[in-house]
Amino acid sequence: MNRRKLLGGLLAGASVPTLAACSGGITSLKGDGSGGEGGGSSAGGLVIGTANFTENQLLGYLYAEVLRGAGVKASVRPNLGSREIVIPALRQGDIDLLPEYQGNLLLHFDDKAPQTQAGDLQNALTVALPTGLEALSYAAAEDKDVFCVTRATAATYGLRSFSDLKKQNDKLVFGGPAEDKNRVVGLVGLKSRYGVTFKEFKALDASGPLVKGALKKGDIDVANLFSTDPDIEANGWVVLADPKALIPAQHIVPVVRGAKADTKVRKALAELGIALTTHELARLNKLVDKEKKDPDEVAARWSADHGLTKQ
Repeated sequence: MNRRKLLGGLLAGASVPTLAACSGGITSLKGDGSGGEGGGSSAGGLVIGTANFTENQLLGYLYAEVLRGAGVKASVRPNLGSREIVIPALRQGDIDLLPEYQGNLLLHFDDKAPQTQAGDLQNALTVALPTGLEALSYAAAEDKDVFCVTRATAATYGLRSFSDLKKQNDKLVFGGPAEDKNRVVGLVGLKSRYGVTFKEFKALDASGPLVKGALKKGDIDVANLFSTDPDIEANGWVVLADPKALIPAQHIVPVVRGAKADTKVRKALAELGIALTTHELARLNKLVDKEKKDPDEVAARWSADHGLTKQ
């Protein structure tokens, strides 16, 4: 499929309201006018918020670059915090747009959601998101949570998958962002789906220097990292398999206030979604994390190189 046909399909998918069978028959789920008809207005510009980790900040700057390239004013408020902070900010109108991750976002609103595949997740998000918010076309790029151990730990305890962790209940230390303690993709899900419990949980950061340093030093045994993190391969860490699909697909998805989502916004972000592959996202993360380049400069160069903005 060529780029033009794919873009047309993505835009078409974003512009058709999702329908559902309700007690009153088939009806639009977004009767407030924010259900994807492109009736919003970006005339006043968009404020893009990001979570407090490198990749999400980088995505925020990418969103800003492509929106500016489409003639939309855009600014970035980076490093605001976790989903528990940025989602309320979006709902309240303090920000207008967020880079998000399909599976974890759905679980934030419905912790019993069974969907694991990208298309099913997108449909479920249309239902689950609060009135006034909308998930636009998701990107080719995906970044999933992964639970990693060192090679030595894997060999010592016979760890290849989440199922193996149960054999070591109350012996191992788990490290990740503080939210992991109460998230389905975290301790809650590991216990309910796999029967896994840990000796201790250490609240660190999201695939950042604290959790990776703790894993290297042996202060934790299992670390919650991101699949696009270049340190996983560089250190030879073992990514544990997830045979029961606790962790759903995590394609990058823009979540926007429907009042701001006009055709220019939808088209610009859909074009970015086509160009941004998982491989490219991992490469950009490396430029920021390893080569210490500024995320806004990395985003500007990449967007220009891919024809999404003017040089």
